[in-house]
Amino acid sequence: MKGFADRISTVEEYYFSAKLREVNQLIADGKPIINLGIGSPDLAPDKKVTEALKSTADHPQAHGYQTYIGIPELRASIAHYYAESYGVNLNPAKEILPMMGSKEAIMHLSMTFLNPGDQVLIPDPGYPTYASVTKLVGAEAVYYSLDLAKKGRPNLEELENSDLSKVKIMWINYPHMPTGAPGSREILKELVAFAQKHDIILLHDNPYSHILTKEPISILSIPGANEVAMELNSLSKTFNMPGWRVGMLLGRADWISEVLKVKSNMDSGMFLGIQKGAIAALNLGESWFSDLEHVYQSRRKLVWKLADKLGLSYSTTDSGLFVWCKVPDGKTADELVDELLYEKNIFITPGKIFGSQGEGYVRFSLCMPEFKILEAINRIKI
Repeated sequence: MKGFADRISTVEEYYFSAKLREVNQLIADGKPIINLGIGSPDLAPDKKVTEALKSTADHPQAHGYQTYIGIPELRASIAHYYAESYGVNLNPAKEILPMMGSKEAIMHLSMTFLNPGDQVLIPDPGYPTYASVTKLVGAEAVYYSLDLAKKGRPNLEELENSDLSKVKIMWINYPHMPTGAPGSREILKELVAFAQKHDIILLHDNPYSHILTKEPISILSIPGANEVAMELNSLSKTFNMPGWRVGMLLGRADWISEVLKVKSNMDSGMFLGIQKGAIAALNLGESWFSDLEHVYQSRRKLVWKLADKLGLSYSTTDSGLFVWCKVPDGKTADELVDELLYEKNIFITPGKIFGSQGEGYVRFSLCMPEFKILEAINRIKI
C-alpha cells in the first residue's frame, strides 16, 4: 500500500467519536454512566414531524433520487421560518440551499472558497470542525479570542493590528458553542463592518438561536451583511432532529450557486420523507419554541446546582444548549473530567478540545432528563 493522503495527517479523529467508544464500553461493562457531555437532544420531534415522514414513506415514488436543491416546498418553508423568526426575507429559489446538516455545509463552503495557503479566522474556543475542515482543504487556521464578559465579542482590535491580507473566511457562531456567549446585534454590526473593510467572507453558524435565547438573531438581518456574509442553520437542536441531518445555507445567490457546484458532486439529494418532516417542523409555530424554552430552563437550573456542588463558576446570562464552567484553582479540567467519569460515572467535556482558551474549563450538556441530572447531583458528596 502506498499510504494515505497527506491531508489525513493534519487532523485527528473527532473527540466525541473516540471518547464515546470508551463511554459506551463503560456502559457495556455495567457502569451507570450519565452522559452530560454530548449535545445531542434527547427530546423527540413533534408528532407532526414523524407523521409527515411516515406518510411520505408509504408512497412508492418517494424513494427515488431527489433534487440537489431540495423540493420547492422545503425552500419555501425555510424562507417562511426566516421571515417569522429573524425578520429576514429570502428568495427561496436562489438564496436558500438545504443541506444534510450544517456540518456538511462547513465542508462545502470551505471547498468552495478556500485555496491552499488561504487563512481562516476561527474562534478560540470554538467548534473543532471549523479548524479540521480548514486544514483538510490545505488552508491555515488562525485563531482569535473572545471576550466572554462582553457577550463573546471578538478581539477586533487585536485582529486589526495583525496581517489580514491572506484571510478569506471568518467563522463566527452566536449563541456561541461551547461557551454560550449570546452575542448581540451590535457585535454582528461590528463584524459586518470589519468584513467589509478587509474583504473577508463572514460565515455565521447559527444552530442555537432558539435555545435559551431572548432574541433569535440572524446575521442576514444586519444592514450590509448580504454583501459579505452567509449563514448556516440546522434543525438538529431547535427541533430535536440531530439524526435527521437537515441543515440549510442562506445568503447571496451567486455564492449559493457556487456552493451547489460542490454539493451536487457530493450527494444525490435528501430523502423526500425527511424533507417533508423538515417542512412540518419549520411550520410548528411559536408554541414549540416556548415549550422547549421551559424544558431547558429547568434543566439548566439543575446543572447550575451540579456545578455549584463541584465548586465551578459560570455565567447565568448565557444562551444555547450548554453550561460553560471554570474549574477552580488547585485542580485541572482533565482531573475533574476523569474523576467524574471513573469515580462518579458522570461524563462531561473538557474545554481544551475546543481550543487553547478552553483550558481550565469544562462543558455540561443540557441534553439529559431532569431525573438524570438530579441523580448526578446526588452522586456528588460535598
